[in-house]
Amino acid sequence: MDKLEGRVTIVTGASRGIGQAIAKTFAEEGSEVIVNYLKQKKQAEKIVEQIQKSGGKALPIQADVSNQISVDQMVKKVINKFGKCDILVNNAGIMYRSKSLMFMDTETEAMWRTNVKGVINCIRAIAPEMIKNKSGKIINISSIAGLGTATSGTTIYAATKASVDTLTKKFALELGVHGINVNAIAPGLVKTDLIQEGIEPSELGDFIQYCENASMLQRVGEPQDIANVACFLASDKSSFMTGQVITVDGGRKDFLSHSL
Repeated sequence: MDKLEGRVTIVTGASRGIGQAIAKTFAEEGSEVIVNYLKQKKQAEKIVEQIQKSGGKALPIQADVSNQISVDQMVKKVINKFGKCDILVNNAGIMYRSKSLMFMDTETEAMWRTNVKGVINCIRAIAPEMIKNKSGKIINISSIAGLGTATSGTTIYAATKASVDTLTKKFALELGVHGINVNAIAPGLVKTDLIQEGIEPSELGDFIQYCENASMLQRVGEPQDIANVACFLASDKSSFMTGQVITVDGGRKDFLSHSL
């Protein structure tokens, strides 16, 4: 029997990268998957088509995670169609790099709305249903940036991901009594189009090489590396785990300090 047979999952930001890999993996394991997207409608529909051709079940739903009304409407559609939502994967996220903190107002606000408020909005919308069913799995996709990597130009992004780590622990505390597990995954560098944000094409190769050298495994990650861990957290095999931030980074060594 597949690990997620009979489950219904919402994956935010699932039209590309890590979210796409998670959506496909969960579908392969038997879950009906809602492929959430903001603007990439054709790409989301393509992912759904690929899942369906492989024998899985998926549905694309547009929603802006930074907008509570939009998120509430998405969750309502899911509940009306499936009668429940067992798993929420808060994957949607954006990143802007900057060499100066003096010119980050617009980007700061955008990252805060998507990376932090988006997590709050989605959990706020789905928690009542999970509480009603006395079970649920919530997985937040964070980043090792939030743990303090020595990568310049990512200060504000790192702050939003540190907020996600804290929210993971606090929501786990509040929802644990209702049988809901809340955990986070903190990926290292993963080969997605997000790593190109704010990096000159001529510098991208050097950056990837730096991250490979900073990894004990001497490589950067693939989206499937993260999807595999997410699948474990969504399954019954992780039933006694909650409030955890699991680092999946190949053993990165370039952290700013030893503080926890």
